[in-house]
Amino acid sequence: MQFLKTLLLLACAVAASQTSAHAQREDVEQVGAMFDDALTRSHCYEWLRYLCKNIGGRPGGSPAYTAAAAYTAQMLDTVGADTVWLQPVRVPTWQRGTVARVRIVNSQQVGTQALSAIALGFSGGTPKTGISGEVIEVKSLAELDKMNPERIKGKIVFFNRPMDATKANTFHAYGGAVDQRTSGPRRAAELGAVGALVRSMTLRHDDVPHSGVTMFNDQKPIPAMALGIESAELLSALLAQEPNLRINITADCAAGKEQTAHNVIADLRGSELPNEIIVVGGHLDAWDVGEGAHDDGAGCVQAMEVLHLFRRMGIRLRRTLRVVLFANEENGMYGATEYARYAREHKKERQYAAIESDAGGAAPRGFVMDALPDKQNNAHQKAQKWREILAPYGFTDLHTGGSAADISKLRDLGTVLFGYRPDSQRYFDYHHAASDVFETINKRELELGAAGMAALAWLIDKHGF
Repeated sequence: MQFLKTLLLLACAVAASQTSAHAQREDVEQVGAMFDDALTRSHCYEWLRYLCKNIGGRPGGSPAYTAAAAYTAQMLDTVGADTVWLQPVRVPTWQRGTVARVRIVNSQQVGTQALSAIALGFSGGTPKTGISGEVIEVKSLAELDKMNPERIKGKIVFFNRPMDATKANTFHAYGGAVDQRTSGPRRAAELGAVGALVRSMTLRHDDVPHSGVTMFNDQKPIPAMALGIESAELLSALLAQEPNLRINITADCAAGKEQTAHNVIADLRGSELPNEIIVVGGHLDAWDVGEGAHDDGAGCVQAMEVLHLFRRMGIRLRRTLRVVLFANEENGMYGATEYARYAREHKKERQYAAIESDAGGAAPRGFVMDALPDKQNNAHQKAQKWREILAPYGFTDLHTGGSAADISKLRDLGTVLFGYRPDSQRYFDYHHAASDVFETINKRELELGAAGMAALAWLIDKHGF
């Protein structure tokens, strides 16, 4: 009898193994078909071309942003979304103006010389003749805080901490340096500084300045300018020889009125569990200095392509696929906040999972994931099995420790979050700079990212957590 029981258990184990292997083959074949389709029939590259070349930079609340929202909504409707709607979001605005100059004044070494500079978002402006002052160089906010405020009053503070070139993940390097841009000018203003200069957040050694937001909160904004790397290093070298060096800053930027922008939302309704939502998205706004190709036009068109791919291939998920193109990520994440508010209030819907692409359009490397502690381990173990299916297409990494900015606000709702991670080595060459243009995007790499997002959404829907 024991022998028969053993044989029965062995037969069941073999049958289960064969069933599992068959299911794995089905997954491999379906994912392969998705990649084949995306690499031959995708529209995302042409959508991105239109966003970049016909619309360009699109700060939240600007006419360009309104045009981008209208265009992407129309495309989503055209490719067969079941519903498309615009969710209104009130956003602050800021006008860059036409003047942004930083000049070294009467240096003993170089005389009067212009530096390559750009105003940071929400910088204060200056009188027409500009403001002038001696420069104090610091490497960190902590160094600034240790200084006697009397030493700062009336001065221009120069934040000159470079991104750490030893970090293989350039997002880690960015995270280790960006506080001096986001908070440095405000902290300098609180201590009585009349202006602030910040070394651009890039590892590329050129003289292209990179913009980005600086947050003053309740503090009156002072002029805050980013310097190109070569200009920052020239200024630092001169300060070592001329401690009393003076700088003149001239800028006509100014805060604008609050405006209404819109999250663009499109659904492909689920066949069995329509109230469980799988979000795919990116943020539609972009700084006005470039075309917003990598940040984050690429992510938006990849999310749109996921819906388009499922429509083309006749795939109807059990759950509802929802594309969300978020407004105003760059200067406050108001779009993400508004969508999270909507999600909390619409309790009949469950935000099951979310995938966001906001790391550029380069070749895929994988995903990073996040969830509440009670879901994280189980979800990660499941997802590790899918990594084997996605690895042949470049998606070799799948680890915990983050997601993406906009979808992070859904974490407390129990949503399992995935941030798409392409290769990061060149991303900060273009981030927030005039060089972030359509020509820097490779069509095939963009399409691979879209296919990987679609495949992950399909695997999540099929197997669940």
